[in-house]
Amino acid sequence: MPAATQLAVSTDEAAGDRISAWAALLRAHAALVPALERELAAAHQLPLSWYDVLLELNSAPQRRLRMSELGSTVVLSRERVSRVVDDLARAGLVVRERNPEDKRSVFAVLTPAGRDRLRAAAPSYLAGVEQHFTGHLSDLEAETITTALQRVLAAADSDTA
Repeated sequence: MPAATQLAVSTDEAAGDRISAWAALLRAHAALVPALERELAAAHQLPLSWYDVLLELNSAPQRRLRMSELGSTVVLSRERVSRVVDDLARAGLVVRERNPEDKRSVFAVLTPAGRDRLRAAAPSYLAGVEQHFTGHLSDLEAETITTALQRVLAAADSDTA
């Protein structure tokens, strides 16, 4: 086989491997998110979207984030974040507070009840992640996936900055 043909084939194979990685990521996400959603709902009557918002608020300074900050950290569309926060507020797990320094912005604030609910659900969530995802990976594979996806996220962040 001529060198140019070999290069074209190997380039096509590399591109195919990269597309396969993308397809595997999408398929894994599509399979695992509903499984985690079902398990959290069955064990704790807690939608995964609620867990995601509660987790981000719990990790934030003073357990509060501006709605715009929350919208950029959770794995939900910005439009959906507002609806989820409304649902969480009705359930007493989050409150909305006006920002005293900027009357145009609003904080989502985790309540003690919200923190209790997050703590109660965390073992089930972590067990589901282990069962469906990390339990199938070696330490080296997990590290490689983390490094690669962090690089992709950093590039996405720099593209939007």
